[in-house]
Amino acid sequence: VWGQLRTIPDRHGMTVAPVVANLGPLEALTLNPNSDEVEEVFTLPLAHLLREENQGYTHFRTASGYGYTLPVFLNGPHKVWGLTAIVTELTLELLVPGRY
Repeated sequence: VWGQLRTIPDRHGMTVAPVVANLGPLEALTLNPNSDEVEEVFTLPLAHLLREENQGYTHFRTASGYGYTLPVFLNGPHKVWGLTAIVTELTLELLVPGRY
């Protein structure tokens, strides 16, 4: 375990505490995602995430008129967005502060 990022509230009021760690070779891992929460598991190389053409932002506006912007990372048919994109952005800021 390398460390914990700052906690983040989700849209349901829960608090998420992201942990950054080295899990070893991905080929050696057996993942068992909850199918109610995870549709598909895929990986993205750090170099891909750092390319500007794969980075974007989504703008939201609530019924009360409040607006906010969240990061999005693109990869062909996949989009990393929402809380996962926020954690990804925090991780990039930590790992490569001069490049992201």
